[in-house]
Amino acid sequence: MMRLLSLLAGGLLLAYPLAVYWGLTRWGGSALLVLLLVTFALRLLPGAAPVREWLLLGRLLACIGLLLTALSALFSAQHWLLYYPLAVSLALLGLFGWSLGQPMSLVERLARLTDPELPPAGVRYTRTVTRVWCGFFLVNGALAAATIWHGDLALWSLYNGLISYLLMGVLMGGEYLVRLRVKRSFIHE
Repeated sequence: MMRLLSLLAGGLLLAYPLAVYWGLTRWGGSALLVLLLVTFALRLLPGAAPVREWLLLGRLLACIGLLLTALSALFSAQHWLLYYPLAVSLALLGLFGWSLGQPMSLVERLARLTDPELPPAGVRYTRTVTRVWCGFFLVNGALAAATIWHGDLALWSLYNGLISYLLMGVLMGGEYLVRLRVKRSFIHE
């Protein structure tokens, strides 16, 4: 039951920018703050993740979300809520970047969950993909920051609640197609 609640909260956080927009323009700040506090608190419940770092990242982001929500409530300043997508991008950039300094990058570790016998060319490929994701999170974070500082809640919601997800999906889909080609080349080596 705890795992299910944590997963439900994770799903709710995917809609965070839209919930913030809706909450600030329709409900008022108090109802939104309660919803966010409960959602972030649920993310601290025990859960499962394919790699340990995902679980730690989820808990770190839950704490950051709680902090931003608390700052918003404490100072009656709604702008604190807008920093969460930026924090997510920076945390993911940090995780993927950190993994480049490890013997096995994060993408390699994820790839080995389905293909434990990854050839050397596959290891090089996963390291390249990890760098591409670092670049994505850097650009995405910069754009998230620009939408915060621009000061238009509708623009912030559009970018962080739709466009960034579409860009991420395009990157995932493109990487998948490239991966299929790269895997075929492994067979011919």
